[in-house]
Amino acid sequence: MEVITTHTNADFDSLASMLAAKKLYPGAVLVFPGSQERGLREFFIHSTLYAFEVERVKNIDLHEVERLILVDTRQNSRIGKFSEIVMKPGLDIHIYDHHPSSSEDIHGSLEIVSEVGATVTLLLDLLKKKEIPITPDEATVMLLGIYEDTGNLTFPSAREEDFQAAGYLVGKGANLNILSNVITKELTSEQVFLLNDLIQSATRYDVHGIDVVIAQATVDRYVGDIAILVHKLKDMENLDVLFVLVQMEGRIYLIGRSRIEEVNVSEIAAEFGGGGHPTAASATIKGTALLEAHGRLINVLRQVVRPRRVAKDLMVYPVKTVGPERTLEEAGEILSRYLLDILPVVQEERVVGLISKEVVERAVHHGLKDSLVKEYMTTEFSAVSPETPFSRIQELAIGQNQSLIPVIEKERLIGVIAMGDVMQVLQEGMIKSVKEIQPLYARKKMISKLMEERFPERIRNLLTEFGKIGDDLGYSVFGVGGFVRDLLMRVENYDVDIVIEGDGIRLAEEFERRFPCRIRTHKKFGTAIILFSDGLKVDVATARLEVYDSPAALPTVERGSIKADLYRRDFTINTLAIQLNPRAFGELTDFFGGVKDIKEKIIRVLHNLSFVEDPTRVFRAIRFEQRLKFQIGKHTQNLMKNAVKTGIFDRLSGGRILSEFILICQEDDPLPAMKRMKDFGLFYFLHPHLKWDEEKITLFEQIHHVISWFDLLFLDERFERWLIYFLGLIDSLKEQESLEVCERLAMNERQKKRVIGGKRESDPALLQIYSWISGGREPKRSEIYTVLDPLSTEVKLFMMAMTTQMATRRYISLYFTQLKDTKTILKGADLVQMGVKPGPSIRKGLEDLLKARLDEQVITRQDEIHYLTKSLGAK
Repeated sequence: MEVITTHTNADFDSLASMLAAKKLYPGAVLVFPGSQERGLREFFIHSTLYAFEVERVKNIDLHEVERLILVDTRQNSRIGKFSEIVMKPGLDIHIYDHHPSSSEDIHGSLEIVSEVGATVTLLLDLLKKKEIPITPDEATVMLLGIYEDTGNLTFPSAREEDFQAAGYLVGKGANLNILSNVITKELTSEQVFLLNDLIQSATRYDVHGIDVVIAQATVDRYVGDIAILVHKLKDMENLDVLFVLVQMEGRIYLIGRSRIEEVNVSEIAAEFGGGGHPTAASATIKGTALLEAHGRLINVLRQVVRPRRVAKDLMVYPVKTVGPERTLEEAGEILSRYLLDILPVVQEERVVGLISKEVVERAVHHGLKDSLVKEYMTTEFSAVSPETPFSRIQELAIGQNQSLIPVIEKERLIGVIAMGDVMQVLQEGMIKSVKEIQPLYARKKMISKLMEERFPERIRNLLTEFGKIGDDLGYSVFGVGGFVRDLLMRVENYDVDIVIEGDGIRLAEEFERRFPCRIRTHKKFGTAIILFSDGLKVDVATARLEVYDSPAALPTVERGSIKADLYRRDFTINTLAIQLNPRAFGELTDFFGGVKDIKEKIIRVLHNLSFVEDPTRVFRAIRFEQRLKFQIGKHTQNLMKNAVKTGIFDRLSGGRILSEFILICQEDDPLPAMKRMKDFGLFYFLHPHLKWDEEKITLFEQIHHVISWFDLLFLDERFERWLIYFLGLIDSLKEQESLEVCERLAMNERQKKRVIGGKRESDPALLQIYSWISGGREPKRSEIYTVLDPLSTEVKLFMMAMTTQMATRRYISLYFTQLKDTKTILKGADLVQMGVKPGPSIRKGLEDLLKARLDEQVITRQDEIHYLTKSLGAK
């Protein structure tokens, strides 16, 4: 049996989606899992839709259901009795939904989910693609579904696809008279009385600085279309957040509406077993008194609602300052060193003025570089406290044109807010007002549910404990970097990096005191590694900023804020941070548009001097581009090309280039990255004669195949794959040129010996094998072993890749699979007992015996004894 169902308290979109699904699954049975909205029931009674044959859930044998088709929901708690079978072995589940994801979502073999205004919109798209016809009655119901769920196509959740779908349905004969009668009917007297009760009971609550209005009422019998009353109340009072609780017919109906991103009503409705969208959601509460539901709603609001932004949420700290007695030239050096536009002027911990880069540069241009800061600083400025609301900050930054706002606590400077920070918050609000969804550029977003879904319990508990210890020490704690990026991309990565606004080493030491682990610290950089007995390790660092005194130089490190720490990183996709402190656990911070770039699959640097300060980022850009299947942004590519053109790589130490080359070679397939290195002319910096052509590409493809083959056969065999690729890279160079490349990359003596030695050893070994082939002679197994065994694993695999002779590959394969681990049973002590004098004769006897075993002349221990006895007797 196939069953099509939807959520309890089904609405018109639910019905429309069920009917659309029926066109895709003609043999399926339509079943409502529970009651329907009163308006929907009335529509059934007064229309011809009885012909669509909806079955009652009590008539369905759940054990007979083999395929469950869910429409307009995928939450387990909203499908009534059908939740009992979602875990049934062999049940095939297909899902069509337009709601945001939640932690209790059901997953199926087919999931078509898109956040359009109505689920029927996405189902209708499938019907159109499959050219499945629909009748005028069906078109009418589908149009009702779209109009109800999008507020007559006026809700911010409505998408272009919904408008197109509505037009298509009108063209298919949807009855607009029915639509008008259902959608625009006047309020009944019961609805008017209920609306009046809601207006009278409406009460404002301050939840983390946000006005939330809750209205409640009790009616003796069912009153339909409560959602319409909620919209009227919200619009009449111009409310940002409204929750309505109406008790009738033994249950409580909760409806929520929100215009602001801090209040996601779908999260709140989910706490009551309901769902919906961030701006509109509902739930049905059973077995609870109205007063109890009201109290529980307030508690949930306090837990879920995100606080409004205040100064301490936006400010950057610690702050670079200058003293009033310093010269303008000294102030200019600080401004340039830290890429700042304005500095607070501080005297005895008090802010006495502001000095801008523009003023300093113009003064220096006029020959005033030795003048004092106090002579040209701005002394008329406004400051704020840590709890100052954003509205006041906006007024100062825009209304009074103050580009840097000091944050003062007890007359001390504790942070600053720049104009850019203010504009970014305003931009988020503008995007939110247009789209009513989480903006792509949002600096903060809650992803705790995603963490719960993707991280194992061990990792979640670990992150929670870091946050608790941070609270105890008064530190802000963040998870940062690659594992945050991969979390958003749904890629498994448990290499946890922690950054502390405070003292990273002290936090690591406190963690070691409380939990079984050991730590290693690096006091110079304020970093620590926490090591666990099962091999898991966590890197802990103090938030810091980096200053580059010259191009390609190693940076000077100073303590900084989380924003400064993220700013020093290579690409926007690696600048994401998750707060771990309990008060904001799971809050994603995105200062630099990393989420947007992940969605658009773009590799982008943070500023125009990124490759000048650290040219190794060019290699990392290529590596991330190929690993993640992203694209390096056009501007970032131009910056990379400019860094190459200006010769900045000549200043880069060879060891840092080698480290990046090794990392590239550790990727699953380095060939695409090598091709990109050629595109940017990077091989020239290793050696002018180093070429990348079709022959080299073919060789690298063979190396990749050989390494993949070896990895599959010998999982535990350790070898340095980068060395094989490097031998391939320098294969066409002369020995002296290869040595020059090694020296350019600052290889140590061991590395140079392996590279040059491998190059020297591979040629004669291949010549020996070619001589067997050209002579038409099949070598003995012992001969193959004698030629190949002295060579390193890397050299043998390189030979296997570079040869074009199948016989050569067969011999090397034979060595790895059958010969390399061959050992004699007898040992030196056994030969002494047989009368062989200690010394060279022992070694010679064992070598002969090994050859005999390789050539399968001996098998057992007795065979070896007999072979040696015969050999010694002959001598």
